[in-house]
Amino acid sequence: MKKTIVGLFIAVYFLFASISVHAAVPTYQDVPLTHSASKEIEYLVSHGILTEGPSLGVNNRISRIEAAEMIITALGMETEGLPDVDFIDVTPSDEYYAIIQAAASAGFMNGNANREFKPHEQLTRAEAASILVSAFSLEGKSQTLFRDVPSSYWASDAIGILVENEITFGYSDGSFKPTASLTKGHFSIFLARILNPEFRKRPVCYSTDSKKSYAINVPVTNVWHVPGKTRPIDEISIQAKPDMKKWSSQLTISQKLWLIGKTDTQALYGDPVEIIKSSGNWHYIAIKDQAKTGHKNGYQGWVPKSHVAASSINDTKCPIAIVDAKIATLYNVAKWDDKQKWLDVSYTTILPVVAEHGQFLEVLTVEGNTKFMLKRDAKVYANYASIPKPTAKDIIDSAKRYLGLPYVWAGTSAYGFDCSGIIYSVYKNHGILIPRDSFVQATHGKAVSRSQLQPGDLMFFAHNGGKGAVYHVSIYIGEGKMLHAPNSSRSIEIISINTPLYKKNHSGSRRYLTSN
Repeated sequence: MKKTIVGLFIAVYFLFASISVHAAVPTYQDVPLTHSASKEIEYLVSHGILTEGPSLGVNNRISRIEAAEMIITALGMETEGLPDVDFIDVTPSDEYYAIIQAAASAGFMNGNANREFKPHEQLTRAEAASILVSAFSLEGKSQTLFRDVPSSYWASDAIGILVENEITFGYSDGSFKPTASLTKGHFSIFLARILNPEFRKRPVCYSTDSKKSYAINVPVTNVWHVPGKTRPIDEISIQAKPDMKKWSSQLTISQKLWLIGKTDTQALYGDPVEIIKSSGNWHYIAIKDQAKTGHKNGYQGWVPKSHVAASSINDTKCPIAIVDAKIATLYNVAKWDDKQKWLDVSYTTILPVVAEHGQFLEVLTVEGNTKFMLKRDAKVYANYASIPKPTAKDIIDSAKRYLGLPYVWAGTSAYGFDCSGIIYSVYKNHGILIPRDSFVQATHGKAVSRSQLQPGDLMFFAHNGGKGAVYHVSIYIGEGKMLHAPNSSRSIEIISINTPLYKKNHSGSRRYLTSN
């Protein structure tokens, strides 16, 4: 039976795909030509899946039996001579009995544990996903995550398959609304997209904007106190195509110490910035996502002009990919090929997503071009606000990945972090923007005492036995231990919170997490 259905579907698909719909006047009074589902509905009418009439009830909630009938008609399934069904709320005399027989026989729609089919019950979005995936044997797996569809949800896989096949894209707020009922209009759109790929084209999420914006267009850039006051060793970090891996790895301890007072932070590819002023080959910028006391527009400093690009692209409606790999490669084509490498970007880099292609994401560059990134290297969300709030384990597990990474003053990238940089980066990766510097982090969040410490809390350390200015921060990981990036002579490590120096200088703790 399954093979017969698939064969029928393939035949129907090629018949439908070869015919275009041209409606001069609307078929239904409640579906004007300007309606968002007009083309899809006209397509279904022209192929006998919907019946012409005065009104469709396009905004009415579709019932299970109505959805089943549309699917069976689309597949051209046989509705005679099928086995009887034994649902307690269905009888052979019901006008829709043959439809239920066909749906149950094909296996894409069955009853519940109480042997009820509930033909007139409204179909939810999750149920529609499950039914459509089963009926049309759809396959695939999407990287897109919806804030209201955890991986453990019963229809999670089916919803992901619909997204991968560009049948649905969810809502702009990052939700799928799996338990919401589905209108006839929306179900018609889903079905038309399955039958004809011409309807599957994802709406372009970006457009040209008359207002210019600016962003970092290199993997990582140092932000300097004074322009042009760099050393020969820093040349590879300020060139148009900097090699930050080489720069950070070859710094000696004394060369790292020299950075203190010369730089305070770094910015990553795609970070939005404001150009405040310029001097020679340098821009004085504000990094909008890095909060700092006294800098209302974000952390300020000097970067090479070649590290900033102007853009007229508005991508605020695009989903985002947050790089979760330590380093992710952007390719010129959707192919895992070193010859096609375009750029390596760091952990927590955020890129707009314009499409999914198998194991690749198509992402938008600062310059307005598109490149390709392996799905495994990033997490995808509708927008930054839709990122699920992390648990302490999420934060700690992410930070632990960088154990052994050498400390780099002012670092916020996977090539090297400073004490507050790793915390800022990890929290940002999980949807929480905290201040960039430790002494500012120490004034936000919820104050907690040493005896109330929970995993994920931040511990701060100050001069003069904890009574002076804050100079250091760590993450409490539980069992009396903390993870931190100590100083230029060491690497990220885990130590006891009772280590004498840190016990003496502990000045307080803050909690930024709402759950543990």
